[in-house]
Amino acid sequence: MTNMSSNIPNITLSNGVEIPQIGLGVFRVNDPQVVVDSVVDAVKAGYRHIDTASFYGNEAAVGDGVRQTGVPRQDLFVTSKVWNNIRGYQETIDQFNRSLSLLGFDYLDLYLIHWPAAGYEENWRAMEDLYHAGKIRAIGVSNFEPRHIEHLMVSATVAPMIDQVETHPYLQQNEVHEYCEINHIVHEAWSPLGGGKSDVLSDPVIVDLAARHHKSAAQIVLRWHVQRGEVVIPKSVHQQRIEENADVFDFSLTPEEMRAIAALDRNGRVGSDPNDEAFLKRSTTYDNQNHK
Repeated sequence: MTNMSSNIPNITLSNGVEIPQIGLGVFRVNDPQVVVDSVVDAVKAGYRHIDTASFYGNEAAVGDGVRQTGVPRQDLFVTSKVWNNIRGYQETIDQFNRSLSLLGFDYLDLYLIHWPAAGYEENWRAMEDLYHAGKIRAIGVSNFEPRHIEHLMVSATVAPMIDQVETHPYLQQNEVHEYCEINHIVHEAWSPLGGGKSDVLSDPVIVDLAARHHKSAAQIVLRWHVQRGEVVIPKSVHQQRIEENADVFDFSLTPEEMRAIAALDRNGRVGSDPNDEAFLKRSTTYDNQNHK
């Protein structure tokens, strides 16, 4: 497999830090060896961006994988997130240090608030201080609606550089997308292929475009994200699919094809809803992805 790192472009955040546009997601990957292998396979395929979270319970394996790639730490971009059970200034500092220790790193490239559960202002205050101290190169939020960001900015002194939200052809997040564009926040897509519960990849429009371009359905969807200027973190543990997901820079979708995909939007959420206050409250009692 040839190294495709030069093919994955970077997107520049509002503070000048560059983030590779395609990264590897590791949500719901529980087996440490599978995590390590996925990270190594991704880096071999040219990825330089790995997205994890304390909630995933696999930060230690991600750190091991990073070291096993043999690529210098400074050449890789690693994200983690603070979960909803951590609320409060000192609690956030402590959690960040736990994540750093599990990863075996002395800094993070990006740290996100995982969900807008009540009390996130104090998480942010701690993250701003960690950012100013040089422990995090960029800070952002995840699953925040524009109103949550507006509320945050009442007390914040640093604006989020990224908002990572569920985004795919059935949930296009156009309001969030436009808000982020106006406010110089990068829109990052989780579940960019629609997740296991959705049939995005078998949608006739996507299947037709795949045949037309001699690409997989997943490559068509990822190319759509790329042309929208989003950062995407498709999850896979299969080497061939990991390679395929990064191989979307040798073709483009026409304006008509982009419009055909835009017409598929149906508010088809596969994950939790950040407007669901009952979920947000309940989530503060979870501490890892296997809470159920």
